[in-house]
Amino acid sequence: MRISTTVMAAAASLALLAGCSDMQMGATSAKTTATGSAGGSTSQNANAGLQHCPASLGTVSIIEDTSAPWYGMLTGQYQLGSTVPVLKLLVQQSNCFVVVDRGRALDAAMMERQLNESGELRKKSKMHKGQMVAADYTISPSITFSNRNAGGGAAGLLAFVPVVGGALAGVAGSMKTQEASTLLTLVDNRSSVQLAAAEGSAKNVDYGMLGGLIVGNVGGAGGAYANTAQGKVIVAAFTDSLNNLISAVKQYRAQDVKGGLGTGGTLQVN
Repeated sequence: MRISTTVMAAAASLALLAGCSDMQMGATSAKTTATGSAGGSTSQNANAGLQHCPASLGTVSIIEDTSAPWYGMLTGQYQLGSTVPVLKLLVQQSNCFVVVDRGRALDAAMMERQLNESGELRKKSKMHKGQMVAADYTISPSITFSNRNAGGGAAGLLAFVPVVGGALAGVAGSMKTQEASTLLTLVDNRSSVQLAAAEGSAKNVDYGMLGGLIVGNVGGAGGAYANTAQGKVIVAAFTDSLNNLISAVKQYRAQDVKGGLGTGGTLQVN
């Protein structure tokens, strides 16, 4: 059976569109659960589901263990970057802690001080010792589980949908599930005591579609829905972890040990 002129015209139109560009600044499809911006104690367009504190509880640094297996998986298998920038945005938007930088920005700050000490900066630069703020706490992130094809595989479904000219397109369905589980720990920097820990998780079911136009014995290549990036699922899991961490610190009560912390404990050895 010959392919109708209408179907051939539709196929030609799709081929032309394939070479076009449709740049969309601020596209919602590219966003993660970490959205918007933060400035001081205020935030704009933050995730509506993000927990918020009426007053900050102290300063915090966010430190990753770059030698941990999960970090190698994040940067190697998934080709993703550090989780610190996303967590900085979420933490500041929550207003629960004031973020102090202990990464590249700290390196830059120390370089400015070195320039000042060498006499290269202007005398009125006001760059001197005793200006930096201490981090009261440290938040450490980790990924405890991440799978970008949990229970995936072809769904074994074949649907026929009408296209231009009354022809039928055969669409074979496939389904992939991305999952992630994350953990955030909060440590007091002066005592090194862990104050809180919180798990978080996220899941996304991606319904892919592969198929082509079925007209007689002739088939053509069809499109596919783009898979949701595993990075978006990981960010969603960390957002969930932070919400759970904030819930924990809002109800925080210090742990007591008889005799005081670090004095030997109550589990005695004979």
